[in-house]
Amino acid sequence: MSQEKHFVERQFLGRDMTWISVRMTLALFCFIVYYLNVDHLPSRQLFFIVGSCIIVVSIVMMYLVHYKTDVYNGNVVLSGLWSTRLVKIDLSSITKVEKKPYSTYIFNNPVYNLHKNGKIRFYSGGKDAVWLTDKDGLIYIIGTHRQEELYNAILKSKS
Repeated sequence: MSQEKHFVERQFLGRDMTWISVRMTLALFCFIVYYLNVDHLPSRQLFFIVGSCIIVVSIVMMYLVHYKTDVYNGNVVLSGLWSTRLVKIDLSSITKVEKKPYSTYIFNNPVYNLHKNGKIRFYSGGKDAVWLTDKDGLIYIIGTHRQEELYNAILKSKS
């Protein structure tokens, strides 16, 4: 069998717009306090340093891969950051593939291989996800920015 990949997507940790806006609001707050706090020099410098660190960490997180999704040869393979385990989902045991939103909440935390209430979640950003249900009733929720492509790749690899 060949190792032809039907789909590859990398999810980056810091590219979710809601969390970017939260980090930039915190940095803006630090810079405003830095500007307004003229009298007390040590705390003024501290606010400038904290605001700068928030921006630098935010930039680094934008290039940090949270997890990678590969679909090939009847498998979905999810590989995460450094010490996380490789998750391999055999598509022959999958009974149902659905396109749904990831969650109804506005803010969602990035997760990798989170087991909760009979569901296993993989998410970095965006609103869309592909839901896979296996023979045992376990549900895999894979967050993606390219929902239609992932859905079609899973169906193609499954057949």
